[in-house]
Amino acid sequence: MSRPRSARHYRTNLRIERDNAVLYDNLAELAGDRRLSHAYRRIADGERANAQFWEERLRHAGAEVPPARTGVRVRVLTWFARQFGTEFVMPTVVRLEHADHLPTPVDRTGHRDHFLEPHAPTTRSGRHRTQSGNTLRAAVLGANDGLVSNASLVMGMAGAVTGDHAILLAGFAGLVAGACSMALGEWLSVNSSREFYQAQIAARAERLAVAPEDGASSLAGIYRDKGMQPDAARALADQIAERPRTALDTLVREDLGIDPEELGGSAWGAAISSFCLFALGALFPVAPFLFLKGADAIFASIGSTMLGLVLIGMGTALFTGRSMAFSIARQLAITVAAAAITYGVGHVLGTTLLG
Repeated sequence: MSRPRSARHYRTNLRIERDNAVLYDNLAELAGDRRLSHAYRRIADGERANAQFWEERLRHAGAEVPPARTGVRVRVLTWFARQFGTEFVMPTVVRLEHADHLPTPVDRTGHRDHFLEPHAPTTRSGRHRTQSGNTLRAAVLGANDGLVSNASLVMGMAGAVTGDHAILLAGFAGLVAGACSMALGEWLSVNSSREFYQAQIAARAERLAVAPEDGASSLAGIYRDKGMQPDAARALADQIAERPRTALDTLVREDLGIDPEELGGSAWGAAISSFCLFALGALFPVAPFLFLKGADAIFASIGSTMLGLVLIGMGTALFTGRSMAFSIARQLAITVAAAAITYGVGHVLGTTLLG
């Protein structure tokens, strides 16, 4: 690797580590639990150590160390954490760290360990991963589905030269039909998951009742995997196994990664949120036809769609780890291609059928 390329690589790693340090410092200030706040600060200290490492590598390579700047991703995630709590953004933060996969001198696996300790205030880490961890991602993808599908539909109708009223009618029909389909699919998905978890919980409860020693062995194995000494893990597992309800609750949380009181969340809540998010995205390309006509409405629809794609691209960058410029460009390219195809198909069909 040439020196300029090495320096560029070091600067990228330095920026990521600095952003992580600032983000974890912000999460520590916002955390409602003192032990959780302490865990965030320990991670932030590790990130600062990583950043110092890359600063030294830059100096050793004879390159200038750039001044520290807080990235847009950090500010956005901090805003979400302030509005909805640190649990809302933590799974996204962890996903970003996996996406970065930097060869850092400090062990990063300990970051997750802070949220997996059996007595830590975040024992509900499985629920974080399965529910709040997917909230931001599901919101962005749901809005993206609505925007791309309805933009393609509107452009297809525009290509067929069917008139403003037909485009408006088709756009809102696509909005309602797509939103209902998304809501039904989400309801079935969550409900199926709940039924699966209920069956798994019932099976574990039956096994605990018949062979409680197996439950203790499973718990001991879980705690050994978390880094506890075998004797300490066995002692803790035996203590928990003395209370069958607590043992079942712990096994469900640790093995299945869910909160047994919620079972993956509300099917109706998921359906309603999916309906609203899809409809919100689908509204961008069709809304201009409520106020404008002809070519003005089409150009306004294109502009409105572009705005929506920029916002969705920024949201996508939050959980993929990619740069916002890349995410926005990818969203624009995919949607433009889809809209161009449907416009062309609509134009051909409109010319053929209408004459």
